[in-house]
Order: sequence, then structure tokens, then C-alpha cells
Amino acid sequence: MISLSDAEQKAIKFVMEEWELSNQEKDWLMINNSRKIDDKWWYIVEVAVKDLPDKWVIQVYDDGECDPCYTFSSPFSATETNAKLESLPQGLATALAEERLGYI
Repeated sequence: MISLSDAEQKAIKFVMEEWELSNQEKDWLMINNSRKIDDKWWYIVEVAVKDLPDKWVIQVYDDGECDPCYTFSSPFSATETNAKLESLPQGLATALAEERLGYI
């Protein structure tokens, strides 16, 4: 069984690989919340973007694998896909804009 800290790092790595983000863009990602699911063999990890309400909710199994069927949550509507993305690196801004549109 991996630790909660390991699960958090696996979730960040998953988001980075899913969207082909650079190491520089990793600095913009943070753990918003994480917890082990009681009596189960997985963790739920929320990966957020600094200073934004957007987040990926990733299920990380005890063997370190991440479920590819994750949830993306954002309060921005499809008409606000580029809201508050100006200061972000291009790859991360693109990932958020596409997630907000529901393309993945």
C-alpha cells in the first residue's frame, strides 16, 4: 500500500502526463485535498491550480496507478473557458481551457 503522500505525488504526475505539462508547469499545481477511502484500497486526491478554483479529482489505487476516468471541476462556464488564464504557462492554460470545455 502506498502512503497518502505518495498518492498525492502520483496524482500530480498523472495530470502532468495526461496534459504533457512541463516541469515548470508542475510548480503551478498543488494538492487541494486528499484522503484514504476507509475500508477500500484507494485514495481520492484533488489536484488544483494555484490561485484558481479549477481542480482534477483523481482516484489513486494502492498500487500507485491512477484511474484514467477522473473528474474535472470548475465553476467557470463554457463561455468563460479562458477566464483567469492569462498569467499561466501556455500548456497549463490550454489544459484548463480544454477541460472547461469538456473535451477530455
